[in-house]
Amino acid sequence: MRIVGMDIHRVAAEVVALVDGETVKLGRVPMLRTELEAFAKARLAPDDHVVVEATSNAAAVVEVLAPHVDRVVIANPKQVRMIAHAKIKTDAIDAAVLAKLYATGFLPEVWVPDPRCQALRRQVARRTQLVRQRVRLKNLIQSVLHTHLVPPCPHGNLVGISGRKWIARQTLPGDERDAVARHLAQIDLIEGSLKTVEAEIAREAMADPLIRRLMTLPGVDMTAAAGVAASIGNIQRFSDPRKLIGYLGLNPSVRQSGEGPAHHGRITKQGCGQARGMLVEAAWAAARSPGPLRAFYQRIAAKRGKHIAAVATARKLAMIAWHMLTKQTDYIWARPALLARKFRSMELRAGLPSEHARRGSAYDYNIPEKRAAERARTEEAERDYARYTSRWRAKPPTRTMIAT
Repeated sequence: MRIVGMDIHRVAAEVVALVDGETVKLGRVPMLRTELEAFAKARLAPDDHVVVEATSNAAAVVEVLAPHVDRVVIANPKQVRMIAHAKIKTDAIDAAVLAKLYATGFLPEVWVPDPRCQALRRQVARRTQLVRQRVRLKNLIQSVLHTHLVPPCPHGNLVGISGRKWIARQTLPGDERDAVARHLAQIDLIEGSLKTVEAEIAREAMADPLIRRLMTLPGVDMTAAAGVAASIGNIQRFSDPRKLIGYLGLNPSVRQSGEGPAHHGRITKQGCGQARGMLVEAAWAAARSPGPLRAFYQRIAAKRGKHIAAVATARKLAMIAWHMLTKQTDYIWARPALLARKFRSMELRAGLPSEHARRGSAYDYNIPEKRAAERARTEEAERDYARYTSRWRAKPPTRTMIAT
């Protein structure tokens, strides 16, 4: 068995094989599908193990090479310290280091999701990019209005129907008005693309029981559930909820040396940033919804501040999600009418026809009595959690006394 290391770049990849402890250069391969196919057929053997570093095109390289070799491994670049800190650094040396680390069993591997999970990740990332572009254009319009001393928009949505009518009544120079019109036209194009992407995500979410289960959490809508589910993939690869929290980068950093006390700092942010950001957004929404999570947020916010409390609530959401997915159960304090409304909104985004003549379970959310009854149940759970945690007492810090 040979171990083949590939140092991948945008244009080409340097390939080195490890045979009986000796490195053999296999040459430079252009990063094109046809060239990779030809190289795999001519230079690789069915029992080879190929090691590549995680890059933007690593998944495509794995897809091309996997049918021709025994195994393709993706290495975590942040943990391959030998490459990052090398004094003499070339593409051939980097490829050889990857092969040697894999041969010795010290290579930090990256889990490769299946094609369906990868497609869902790409769709969620596309939606995030479109939302950021829309926000950027809105900020450009706001800057134009601010430059010419226009007061803030009294409407909630600046680019909505009422907001556009309000903008048309403002006094602006001709070139600035044309610029605002171009920005609004670009926003319209982005809105159309956003609806298409959200429809594809909604159709995928309707068929995925894991996404529907995550939507039972407070503050987690279809997009957040799809993003978290796509990042997690197979929940069985996390044997403990702390491992999932570490994978998402929501665990606090720890510094400790010798016999001194451990110092905890900010979160590591070493995992999937997109899923972590979605969980934090969901935490802000959960902090406004009645239930034990709101009591948890308020307890942390009273001691550490709102922003730290939001991150702590996101970590709590990730921990609850691990238990829900491993035990295959929904969130115990889910509100049925609100959950039905979430599911109905997802169906409408997917393109299912609206049925005005027939009232479904989502209509219960519009009935004040049923909505109040559900809120009362979760508010009682919130009060129980607050009473239970009010008896907790902080342990005094323990320090090891060193004899002099």
